[in-house]
Amino acid sequence: MANQTPAQEQAAPQDRPKSRRVGALSGLLPFIRPYRALMWGAIAALTLTAFVSLLLPIAVRRVVDTFNADDVTLLNQYFAAALGIVALLALGTGARYYMVTRLGERVVADIRRALFDRMIGMSPSFFERIMTGEILSRLTTDTTLVLSVIGSSVSIALRNLLLLAGGLVLMLLTSGKLTGLVLLLVPMVIVPIVVMGRRLRVLSRESQDLIAASSANAAEALMAAQTVQSFTHERVSRAAFSDVTERAFDAARRRIGTRAIMTVIVIFLVFNGIVGVLWIGANDVRSGAMTAGVLVQFVIYAVMVAGAVGALSEIWGELQRAAGATERLMELLAAADAVEDPATPVALPRPVRGEVRFQDVTFRYPARPGIAALNGVTLDISPGETVALVGPSGAGKTTIIQLLQRFYDPSGGSITIDGVDLRDMARSDFRAALSMVPQEPVIFAASARENIRFGRPEATDAEVDEAARAAAAHDFLSALPRGYDTELGERGVLLSGGQRQRVAIARAILRDAPILLLDEATSALDAESERAVQAAVERLAEGRTTLIVAHRLATVKKADRIIVFDHGRIVDSGTHDALVARNGLYARLARLQFTEGSAAA
Repeated sequence: MANQTPAQEQAAPQDRPKSRRVGALSGLLPFIRPYRALMWGAIAALTLTAFVSLLLPIAVRRVVDTFNADDVTLLNQYFAAALGIVALLALGTGARYYMVTRLGERVVADIRRALFDRMIGMSPSFFERIMTGEILSRLTTDTTLVLSVIGSSVSIALRNLLLLAGGLVLMLLTSGKLTGLVLLLVPMVIVPIVVMGRRLRVLSRESQDLIAASSANAAEALMAAQTVQSFTHERVSRAAFSDVTERAFDAARRRIGTRAIMTVIVIFLVFNGIVGVLWIGANDVRSGAMTAGVLVQFVIYAVMVAGAVGALSEIWGELQRAAGATERLMELLAAADAVEDPATPVALPRPVRGEVRFQDVTFRYPARPGIAALNGVTLDISPGETVALVGPSGAGKTTIIQLLQRFYDPSGGSITIDGVDLRDMARSDFRAALSMVPQEPVIFAASARENIRFGRPEATDAEVDEAARAAAAHDFLSALPRGYDTELGERGVLLSGGQRQRVAIARAILRDAPILLLDEATSALDAESERAVQAAVERLAEGRTTLIVAHRLATVKKADRIIVFDHGRIVDSGTHDALVARNGLYARLARLQFTEGSAAA
């Protein structure tokens, strides 16, 4: 395990519960239930096709037994009836295919939507336990398996079950003696299906887990392709991906081998039995104990039954894989989140004044339970006040921003906006009153205009342009090939770091929320752009409650109050001049920064 990548460790199959039973497919019922009419229509169509298929051997028997008859009309009638049966079979099969496939596509689309809806609202602590690449694998690979089952395997399985049951009954009516001989073979066929099916179930789940690990590994490396190349890590990354992919292939190879052996055994036993029964039946025809037509009818039913058993053994393997996939999907849909909205949320009072209060807040990140990110923090921020949070890296500044957005809940104490505890409100309600500029801005693979409009989807083009001007982004956006309508590429690859930062600031300006959160918002800007954006931020902060997290102390000098953090505690507060005069941590940080700045100049 020491050589495993984080992606491999995350998805190691031995850490996961294995697929227990095909009954796990019952988790799909809530998604199928809304389309009961389509489901019953498909069942009716497959029942019709199975019934018609069972009539064909009787028609063949009549034709065979009338080969030597003097009345040609009767023979023609039997042939016409056979053609009618075939036409009915074709229509029923077409109707079954349409309804079953449509049902499968509809259900899988609903599952994908439900899964995305669930995942997009999960708190960051959830994504500390599972990689995004694995979720994407479940959204794609696992739902594709479910589609193959609903859209094909289940209907084929039901049809073959009907053919098996009906064929056995009609075989018994055709010849009890030959049917008894055939039934002696059933235990010999069932035993390998059950025994090897258990092994197949485990291998199917292992294979899917490793495919998810492979996807997670690839997503992680490709999303950081520039970093991989900068550190000439390609060989190691390729080796890691190759390793997990080979392990996935090995699991798939073992699954395929087990299924192939099971198929060989079942088909060998079934058709050996048919040959033996056919030999006995041929002797009965020679002795006059039965007609040739009866034997042909029995053989056709026997072949149908054998084919149904063979198909069911193959479909059983598909159902095993789909059961594992369904379990994985249901695990995500039922995943518990550390942060949930209350059953009866309290509404944030409107208009929002923007009073923020942290009362004796203690917090530890789930991934680092031994380290207190905040320890007994009490902080009162008045409506319209601009407060800067400063301190060394890891002091707890960004944690304040994350807790205020309720990405996590504090382990002790409370956080309120306008006197209402965040845990008593719906997250979408109070987050609508927040506007955020993160340290690492997220740019979507959309146009520049749509990226800015992300802050307020209903905004007009004129409002977007005004926000871009206020963020000093208008000039470079206008210079793009299609101006504001230029696609910025995945993660904004067409823009520099500073330009991405200004687009994010324009997004926050457009949102026009009463509480503004700036987490190193100007860290990626050059001096000229920083001055322009700083002026825009100052205008934006007027009349709003503003929290500024900054390492560059020059950006916080004009704050109404500066809060100094160290090791998760507030160690000082005041204006810039007052803090410098005290000669504490803030003064030391200021001296280091301004001295380095002078030396660099």
